[in-house]
Amino acid sequence: MPDADGPLDGVLVADFSRVLAGPFAAMTLGDLGAEVIKVERPGSGDDTRAWGPPWRGDDATYYLGLNRNKRSVALDLASDEERELARRLGERADVLIESFRPGLMTGWGLDGDTLRERNPGLVSCSVTAFGSAEQVRGLPGYDFLLQAMGGLMSITGEADGRPLKVGAALVDLVCGLLAVAGIQAALYERERTGRGQHVEVSLMDAALTSLLNQGSAWVLGGARPRRRGNRHPSIAPYETYEAADRPLAIAAGNDRLFARLCEALGLPDLPADERFATNTARVEHIDELAEALESVLRTEPAEHWVGVLHAAGVPVGPINGVDEAFELAESLGLAPVTQVDGMPLPRPPLALSGSPAVVRRRPPRLDEHGDEIRAWLTKGS
Repeated sequence: MPDADGPLDGVLVADFSRVLAGPFAAMTLGDLGAEVIKVERPGSGDDTRAWGPPWRGDDATYYLGLNRNKRSVALDLASDEERELARRLGERADVLIESFRPGLMTGWGLDGDTLRERNPGLVSCSVTAFGSAEQVRGLPGYDFLLQAMGGLMSITGEADGRPLKVGAALVDLVCGLLAVAGIQAALYERERTGRGQHVEVSLMDAALTSLLNQGSAWVLGGARPRRRGNRHPSIAPYETYEAADRPLAIAAGNDRLFARLCEALGLPDLPADERFATNTARVEHIDELAEALESVLRTEPAEHWVGVLHAAGVPVGPINGVDEAFELAESLGLAPVTQVDGMPLPRPPLALSGSPAVVRRRPPRLDEHGDEIRAWLTKGS
């Protein structure tokens, strides 16, 4: 069942995963040329098919954003007959991605170790909530819960406010990206050994990875990070500041940029003030720094200061809405939206000079390709 050229052309991915992290990983492999077969529950399909509003026609935009470049087949894995078709798919696949609770695929005989007895080159990937140790079984795994339990919410929000989640499913996204990295590393290893292997990624590991410098502050320095609003724990000025009409973001991450900022604002003596002479001093006197900068910034609208600071080479930007962000990307030549079969979709973000990522297929309707996939799996049996 050939699809199209791409760096992963010829790689067959069996996507048994649901919701976000696994489907995002499978979609990314599909963007890179792999053929992806999405296995769904009969009747309802992936949970995200029902996660609206908003909708585009009868389809939830949540689902549409995670399932381009796939075919769909509905298989009832509780049925012996349909589970046999799923097993045949696993025995023909190069990659199998699943996000069921640990042990369930093993009980069905669809786990990587079992399938590698007949398909030794299979790279299997499990997306779990907290890993596969016995003590974590039964714990639910949703991005919101992992943002809470994994520490992200404790560092997100105003210093005197309640903890907040990030406005998008960041943990799921990072988990999906880690899955793609692990799968491609395993495929590369297979080129040398001829053997596949199992890749496991967890939402908890992704949450801890997402902490980045905040995590290393605790692990290496024993510092317990706290909520700081838009302020950075280690860099200043690096936050939002109020202009006359609305806030804007300024990221002057070193002494040279700070000097440029002060010059552009008409505050040339500020860098000589011992409270602001070094980055460490600026972090220690961050309230006084903000007061000094905003005393000038509040005199003109944000658009004025964006122009002035851009001209001075100071990193600055408005706080855009999602619509404005896409408009900005378009104006910068990034072409963030592509069209397939008359449907606008976010463009794959990877740019490869020789074999670019391409959207070849719109997200499939439930079991849209069921007949052809079943016939292909039955053929030669």
